[in-house]
Amino acid sequence: MFRKQNRRRRERTETRAFEISWPLVVAGASALVIGAGLYAAAVWVLNRPIDSIVISGSFERVSPLRLEALIEPHARAGFLEVDLGATQRSLKSQAWVASAEVRRKWPGTLVVNVREQKAVACWGEHGLLNAAGELFLPSAERVPAELPRLSGPPGTEGLVTGRYFAIQKQLEHRGLAAAAVSLDERGAWTLTLANGLLIRIGSNSVEQRIERFFKVLDGTLANLSGEVDYVDMRYPNGFAVGWKNQSDVRAAQMEEVDPDA
Repeated sequence: MFRKQNRRRRERTETRAFEISWPLVVAGASALVIGAGLYAAAVWVLNRPIDSIVISGSFERVSPLRLEALIEPHARAGFLEVDLGATQRSLKSQAWVASAEVRRKWPGTLVVNVREQKAVACWGEHGLLNAAGELFLPSAERVPAELPRLSGPPGTEGLVTGRYFAIQKQLEHRGLAAAAVSLDERGAWTLTLANGLLIRIGSNSVEQRIERFFKVLDGTLANLSGEVDYVDMRYPNGFAVGWKNQSDVRAAQMEEVDPDA
């Protein structure tokens, strides 16, 4: 008898607890509905139309009017709902746009900062490279004549650009400049200076050969570079010189071996 009463008491207690919880659930649900309503109202009030777009940047190749045309469809969503990421991606889809930053400015302005690509070299016949060695424009309508010409197999743009900068840094100290750097399918390097001097470097021991060339340039050819047509560094322990005047009998000291790659 005692056990049955206990069981009934527990059952009554559990039932009461279940019945008491309903008002809490209803109150919580009501709070959620009210909160959602207030949030929707706030969004409706704050999501005012975008009435101005401010574009900043230094432009030579990029048209601000073209940028504004790309931004305008995104701006229709309103101040709060405009997708800043999608807007930035639209701007960066333009070949000459290196980076784009879009932010909101209360009460109804989009502030856009765009950085334009800077071409540092030509790639092949019509491509343009930036300082990172990225081929940002594979086929330019006009290739600036003053840019150095770089070339190589597909995918080597960064490698060739890095080599160009390393060589150019050493040439600048000597009052010279590189006009072209090329890498062929066999991995052989060729360098052409702005004064027309051609340097054949080959594919083996490239760093050592470049270092040796600059020693030759500072020593043996210090006062003769204007008379030299080409320098062939593809010798294990020496180099060959081709003179512009073929009747000139002077020869650079070198080991008499056939050049390798």
